[in-house]
This record gives sequence, structure tokens and C-alpha cells, in this order.
Amino acid sequence: MKLQFLGAAGEVTGSKHLLTVGRKRILLDCGMYQGKGMDTDRANRELGFEPSNIDYIVLTHAHIDHSGLIPYLYRKGFRGKVVCTPATKDLCSIMLLDTAYIQALDIKWYNRKQHKLGLPPADVLYDAQQAQRCMRLFKTVEYERDYFLCEGVMLRFTDSGHMLGSAIASLTITEFGETKRLAYTGDIGRPHSHILCPPKPFPQCDWLICESTYGNRLHDEAEVTENELLEIVRDTCVRKQGKLIIPSFSVGRTQEIVYVLNKLYNAGFLPAVDVYVDSPLSVNATDIFRQYTEQLNTEVQQVMKNDPDPFGFNTLHYITDIRESKRLNTDPKPAIIISASGMLEAGRVKHHVANHIEDPRTTILIVGYCTPTSLGARLLDLFGLGDNPAPFRKNQSPVTSGHTPVISIFGEEHKVRADIRRIDGFSGHGDWREMTAYLQTQDVAQIRHTFIVHGEQQAAETYKDHLYEAGFRGISTPQKGEEAEWQEESGGVAHLEKYD
Repeated sequence: MKLQFLGAAGEVTGSKHLLTVGRKRILLDCGMYQGKGMDTDRANRELGFEPSNIDYIVLTHAHIDHSGLIPYLYRKGFRGKVVCTPATKDLCSIMLLDTAYIQALDIKWYNRKQHKLGLPPADVLYDAQQAQRCMRLFKTVEYERDYFLCEGVMLRFTDSGHMLGSAIASLTITEFGETKRLAYTGDIGRPHSHILCPPKPFPQCDWLICESTYGNRLHDEAEVTENELLEIVRDTCVRKQGKLIIPSFSVGRTQEIVYVLNKLYNAGFLPAVDVYVDSPLSVNATDIFRQYTEQLNTEVQQVMKNDPDPFGFNTLHYITDIRESKRLNTDPKPAIIISASGMLEAGRVKHHVANHIEDPRTTILIVGYCTPTSLGARLLDLFGLGDNPAPFRKNQSPVTSGHTPVISIFGEEHKVRADIRRIDGFSGHGDWREMTAYLQTQDVAQIRHTFIVHGEQQAAETYKDHLYEAGFRGISTPQKGEEAEWQEESGGVAHLEKYD
């Protein structure tokens, strides 16, 4: 058994881990690098393996940083099986197609710049047709059922509580008469999500591959998060009579925010302002959530006894038409606009921010993780709210015009007069304490090696220390390209080596 780390190693996006068992090559997730614009293009194209040689993709969930390169592999000759839960397949069917459309728009804008510079045009990673055709390769497996993947490999999915359909992938591997147990967490959810069930205990493992997105942070409690959101709504839409713009991932985060607003509406606390979910993908994803309400938590089930649609209320409007989206930028009335993408790297929300960031009545509320180079992270850092804060705050910048911070959006500079806020409580990722408590449902003494992935280096190293304090041993933070091989003589403790 060999394991090579080809993405999300020392960083958050691009999850890809190649498992070799005998002659079978199994890819654990197939994520796209995100958050760096066209700079990620080379990383996405240089896979580190030949797609036609991959036999299986075990997909933990539908987020694009875990699934987004499946159509690219299809384009390059992959014809194996993609194994995932039913909800993950349904979400991928809309998310991969949406990603193809976003690429087409991005490449069109990028190639205009290339043409002006006399440089050759770039090509998309894949188109809409390839995004649709790769769905034929998907095979679904329900939670808590053993699935014979191939000779010597049995697979089992356990609910990880991160998003609808997300799973811990546990593989029981038999080689040369020896049995090894590998578990890959994908992304780990929170024990008290607003809408999702908590992560379930998964089968005992020998090797553990674990995420670390928030390996150095703690979240607020759910009640604190709801009260903070309500106060920001009141401050922005009632006191300032402005717009509250919430960049949000279309799948998972948007539905959670809508559910909380629905809860506040039903309780009579939400001010009488219009709420817009401005994203075709969010609209389609919410419909899929409605199909899987039995997988949502007990609170949602209780609410649905009196409110059959937990993702809808009278002042909530779902927008798909681009003309309606543009109208929001000229409508003077206070409103809440929830729109993708969550990192402010693409989509309609980037236009909303560009149109409102110079208005002091506006609040831009960041509710999820942003990669360090994304527009969302740069805004947070500008005001000392991010993980890499700038050495100045509003009205104190040495590189601003008129002592007001300036940020570039679509190649144009904008003075940042809007209020920039952050709430971490809506995160779909567990914090270090929550993840550690969850992993301790395992018999820690039986885990021979733990590989920490899907986290910026500082977060991964900090989380490594937390796991040591919790009794874990044999922990490493692999870098991209490093490979580990099971060695029985060392008791299964891995030794990482770099292969170019």
C-alpha cells in the first residue's frame, strides 16, 4: 500500500491523494485549486499522474476543492468509477456544470488581456459537455454500507457532518495476507451545525488522513453566531439603511444562513427587509437539500412539523435571472444579498461588492474560510480580521488614497468605505477542539500514523501539536508530491519521501 499526496498538502484547496494497492490506483478526492484566479491553472493541469491509469475516484463530498477536476480527468482519458454518496452525486451534477460555465466566463476575460499583450490565448480545463458526460461514471453508495471497491479493498462511507452527502471514507485493504485500515476524513463538520447532523463515529483505522482547515482556530457557539448575525442585519439594514452583502458558498453555507434567517423570521426578530439569494447554483442546490431533508438534523426536522419549507419565507427571494441581479445594484432600498462565491473570487457577488464597497452604509460579511490570496482574505487582512493582517487598519494605511484603504476588483481600484465584518460560526469545518474530540472516538492507540492535510502550513503544524497533546503519535504534515508506503517491519508507521 502506497499513498502519495498530490494536493491540499500544506494548503487548503486541490484535495487529491493517490492510493496504490497492488495494481489498482485509487484517487481519494479530485479537487480543483481555487482562490488564486488564473494562477491556479498550471497547478490544476499538472496532476502528477496519468488520468487514464486511475481505476477509481473515492469522492468524500461535492465541494469543488474536492471534486472540481473530475471532468478534467474525464477529458484526459479517465473512465473508471467515481464512488460517492447519492447526495454528493446530485450536488456534483449541478456544481461541476456551474464550474464549467464560470471557467468559460473567466477564460473569455483572461484572453482579452492576453490578446492586448500579444500573448497566446488559454483554454478552459473542461467544458459543460465534459462536466455532464463525466456524471455517467458516478456510482452511489449509502452511508454505513460496505461496498466492494475492487479485489482486496472494501469501502464504507460515514457521515462527516460537513455538508449534505459528505463522508468519511474508510477503506479496509488486504494485501499479502495482511489487513490494513485507512480512513480519509475529507472535511470534518461541526458537532452542533444549524442544519446538518453531527459527524458520526467511523470504523477504526490504522492510517488516518485528516483535514486541518481550522487547526489553529476556535469557533463561536451557534447561539452567539445567530445573535451576531441579527445585530449586523439591524445595524446595516435598519440603522444605516444600507445593504448587507454576504459572500457565501452556494452549497451548504447558503442553505445554513437561509435557515437561520428563516428561524429569525418565524420568531418575529428579523427586520422587514427583502432577502435575496442571488445565485442560480444556490437555487438548484437548495432544491436538492429539500429532497434530502431526512439527512438534516433533529432541529430542522422539528421545525418542519410547523414550517414545511425551512429554506423559504415571505421576504426571501431566489434570483436566477441576471437582469434581476443587476437591478439589485441600483435599488436604493435596504436589503440582504447572499451570493456566491464565498471567497469573493468569482460570481455575481464580486459585482455586488464592486458596486457597493465605496458606500459607508454597506456591510460586507465574510462567513467562511478564504484562501490567503483571495479577495475575501485580502479584505479581511486589510482590516486586521484575517489570518495575515496588514500592519494597518481603516484610515491608517500608508498605501491608500486619502487615508482610506484601496483594493483592486476587476482590475480597478476601489476605496473601501463599506464596513467589513467576519463571523466564523457558520463554518462547515470543525475547529481544532471539535475535530480532536471527534477523532478521539477512535482508539487512538491503534492509529499507527496520522497525515495532516487540507490546511495552510501554520494551521497544520498547530493542529499537529494539538493531536500530540491528545495522545496521537506518528503524525506528519506531508508536502505535495511526498509518498508514504506501509512497512510492516516498522509497525505501519509511515516514512515520507519526496518523488519528483
